[in-house]
Amino acid sequence: MLNINCDLGEGLNNEHIIMPLINSCNIACGGHAGDNESMIQCVEISIRTNVEIGAHPSYPDQLNFGRKIIDISRSELSYSIIDQIESLEMISNSYGKELNHIKAHGALYNQMINDSDLANFYLDTIKGYKKKYSLYVPFQSEIEKLAINKGFDIIYEVFGDRNYNNDLSLVSRDQKDAIINDPDDVIEHLKTIIDTNTIKTINGNFKKIKFDTICIHSDTNNSIEILKKINKVFKNR
Repeated sequence: MLNINCDLGEGLNNEHIIMPLINSCNIACGGHAGDNESMIQCVEISIRTNVEIGAHPSYPDQLNFGRKIIDISRSELSYSIIDQIESLEMISNSYGKELNHIKAHGALYNQMINDSDLANFYLDTIKGYKKKYSLYVPFQSEIEKLAINKGFDIIYEVFGDRNYNNDLSLVSRDQKDAIINDPDDVIEHLKTIIDTNTIKTINGNFKKIKFDTICIHSDTNNSIEILKKINKVFKNR
């Protein structure tokens, strides 16, 4: 069965529609978006819909939605990441619900595909969670290699609504072809991934991929229509 995940608690207030269509969620916990109220709401809906919860820490930068690299000291960033995870963890635990995973957001996630120094720092920051939660990571990334070496349990993630470069990095959102928001195009994109374990890059090449979970962003245009179509087309996968 496919495992579909979605980034939620980001101010769109569509969680009640999306949660029944997915298997796991990554809840914004105050860095790029989110506050106690939105985290509580997401946790409550996830419990009702039996959806796994993950923390979604980012650069503490709500102005740019965590999608830009900001000038911040390592000590400040470390404190923020832990504060974000702990905030969601406390709320979730108060409902008797354990977190399942941690997934970095936006610029922080994308940087760690190729930046081993940042990935190493991030893993050292969250090492206290190593025996508790899995990490969502992209295939053939620096954070993947380091996480395995450090003994983290990893879950490979691929994006169903994003185009890829030849090095398996995501096409920058600044480029017009970065996002796939037509439901039929997303289905074709996913069929290649699911049936061949390869991904068609923006240059037309096919690159090997590993995946355990597929992400659809809640702020992608037509996200709800995309998720409904995925559930219909791949319901027996």
